[in-house]
Amino acid sequence: MKKFTMQDSGRGAISYQDNKRYLWLASVIYPMVALSGIGMYWTTGSEWSFLVPLLFIYGVSTLFDGLFGVDTSNPPEELVGQLEEDTYYRWLTYITIPIHYAVLLILATFVGTQAVSIPAVVALAITGGIYSGLGLVTAHELGHKKSTLERNLAKIVQAVPAYGHFCLEHNRGHHRDVATPEDPASSRMGESIYRFVLREIPGAFRRAWKIEQNRLERRGESRWSWRNEILQSYALTAVLQVGLLVAFGWIMIPFLAVHNFWAWWQLTSANYIEHYGLLRKKEASGRYERCQPHHSWNANHVFSNLLLFHLERHSDHHAHPVRRYQCLRDFPDVPSLPTGYFAMFVAAYIPPLWYSIMDHRLMALPHIGGDLDNVNVAPHRRAVLEARYPKTPSILAEAA
Repeated sequence: MKKFTMQDSGRGAISYQDNKRYLWLASVIYPMVALSGIGMYWTTGSEWSFLVPLLFIYGVSTLFDGLFGVDTSNPPEELVGQLEEDTYYRWLTYITIPIHYAVLLILATFVGTQAVSIPAVVALAITGGIYSGLGLVTAHELGHKKSTLERNLAKIVQAVPAYGHFCLEHNRGHHRDVATPEDPASSRMGESIYRFVLREIPGAFRRAWKIEQNRLERRGESRWSWRNEILQSYALTAVLQVGLLVAFGWIMIPFLAVHNFWAWWQLTSANYIEHYGLLRKKEASGRYERCQPHHSWNANHVFSNLLLFHLERHSDHHAHPVRRYQCLRDFPDVPSLPTGYFAMFVAAYIPPLWYSIMDHRLMALPHIGGDLDNVNVAPHRRAVLEARYPKTPSILAEAA
């Protein structure tokens, strides 16, 4: 196991060993779980086998989160530079890119050449969409980096689920507006995920297009220029998916439609749970306060974080967006989810269950103090929530 060391004039020898160094390979292997259903189908002949990858992501992953618990360890800040320069971690993200392409191509080839039922096609498309949605996790990690190589790789992998505007919108839009009413990718208290998706997907695309249009105009170029980063990624999507349509015929239309939507739905699910109800305060200048770790919901569950390149340490990510996944830190006093993302996705799909888990947890946060004025509230639910969470005398005294 590699050890990072240095000598500090005040503290003496400082060392750190990443005990998860080789466990991060799970992030590379995980997308291939999508093919397990096909493998079991060849063995059993039963189309029920196609549900295996779905049971793994929502069932087994949640079970393992409970079994393996949480990890609150952090690398020493003095050694973060060494840890970030270790190319091993970078190569893990690079390797996942061709794997995402291969998984989609194998699933599409199976659907296009095998006589399976329509429900089986839908199950395979949903499976492909879930695991292609993981490609957006890779794009998320790479797209935040400064190197041209990594930014270009992000464009390439986000083309798999046909979401070519993601990195641009996420980096220059979501990170700017996060945890404010202006952000379509930050969910509001009392807003169901089904209402959120109708605001988030079109809102994110419009914001990305506007950002890229403004960038090109400043350079004196047309928004339809080949330098348009959104169009570059979507052109790759067109080559990939039109190629599949030509190769395998009409069955690719429903397969790819479901695949693409379900990949987007995974991103929506993550966005929904990551900032639910959290609000940055507006300062006297009219600008919002700087994003802090307490403006994101965090999760330290070992297993799901290994599968998602530490995406669940979201508090540190938003406070320090360019920090690489292996260096993201735990903070003891940030909003914390009760379990990993996959179980929380399922809870979000059942709004009454989600509200029962999250609303009281949100209102109990120290920086919110039970005051809805400190919460990003869905306007259509404000009256109901004000009746449920009235201001206490202490809150009224503070306001006075």
